[in-house]
Amino acid sequence: MQKISVPLGVLAVIFEARPDAVTQIAALALKSGNAVILKPGREVEKTATALVKVLRAALASHGIAEDAISLVMGRERVNELLAMHSLVDMVIPRGSKQLVEFVQSNTRIPVLGHAEGICHIYVDSAANQELALRVIDDAKTDYPAACNAVETVLVHRSIAREFLPKLESHLNQRHVAMYGDQAVRSALSSDVVAVNDWHIEYGDLALSIGVVDSLDAAIDHIHEHGSLHTESIITEDAATAERFLREVDAAGVMHNASTRFADGFRYGFGAEVGVSTSKFHARGPVGLDGLTTYKYVVRGHGHVAGDYRGAQGRAFTHRRGVR
Repeated sequence: MQKISVPLGVLAVIFEARPDAVTQIAALALKSGNAVILKPGREVEKTATALVKVLRAALASHGIAEDAISLVMGRERVNELLAMHSLVDMVIPRGSKQLVEFVQSNTRIPVLGHAEGICHIYVDSAANQELALRVIDDAKTDYPAACNAVETVLVHRSIAREFLPKLESHLNQRHVAMYGDQAVRSALSSDVVAVNDWHIEYGDLALSIGVVDSLDAAIDHIHEHGSLHTESIITEDAATAERFLREVDAAGVMHNASTRFADGFRYGFGAEVGVSTSKFHARGPVGLDGLTTYKYVVRGHGHVAGDYRGAQGRAFTHRRGVR
């Protein structure tokens, strides 16, 4: 008996203005044995057409069916794809929250992806504050439009008066707009705009900042307002870090590291078809493994189930407490 990996079958990938998605997704689909139907956004239709033409020619030159990669265009084709539940095995939307939620609400096909990337960094009372500034800077300014950019920083109350002015000075130099709760606003000299929604993905040089009384409060905040994407803790206390990593429910949890590390390339996957916040099948950056499922293969020599039941069959003994 064997458990072996097998491709999902046919993937439908709907993406917006990211022409590099054509080559990444096509390569991962082919490597994992899947066929793929690509639906690009209007802005990249001409580029996608040129790339798919080259890819199909390459397949034909190696004796592989060109239809392993297909391209459809036009907004009306999206609904057609989403209705092909007997032919398409998985839909992967890559784009805005509105696109992902539309796909999730309008198909019976399994959907792999995420609607939001509301990532947090919690600065613990035992944090190395210079390290915290460096990590927050990278997580916010390296590529603020990315889904793994930090959107909320939580600071332990015991270090708030000391750390927040440092953070403010650093973020001002990086032209990051700050939104804070009452504790943050009272601790800083400048006018920090009040946070009116913790459940927001800025996708820009903007950051929500809050003060919490404990690790428990930080975890509670993350679970209430996060999107199960990526969460990080900054601390020199190993026990606190391990508890955070163990208890926070997200596709990625990190210690003393930028949330921007939540990426297929940085994880060593080579490329990714996207990031999944689902708890089933595939979670986090999805590479080749996430585009496969498995099946059980049994090779026998006349084995029949009847041999394993009845008075004359082979006996199985189950004893409580024995492993």
